[in-house]
Amino acid sequence: MTSAVKTNEDKVKKESHLRSLLKGITWRVIATSTTVAIAWLITGQIEDALKIGGIEFIGKILIYYLHERAWQILPLGSVRRLVGNE
Repeated sequence: MTSAVKTNEDKVKKESHLRSLLKGITWRVIATSTTVAIAWLITGQIEDALKIGGIEFIGKILIYYLHERAWQILPLGSVRRLVGNE
């Protein structure tokens, strides 16, 4: 006999918008630091490297956030339970 009471385990957990945004920011700091370092090595100009890094930071954080939110919509790879088939 199955219980009609749902537990917290039965609920699908999704990340909040804030968590997705914070993950994007921390990753961009790491990735942009790498981009700035590479641009500095190539150009020899720290000012140009920082400009490149700034443009990259803003553009890619927006793209990352939209990517994360799109994956929250898709059920692909989500673990699902069929109620009543236990």
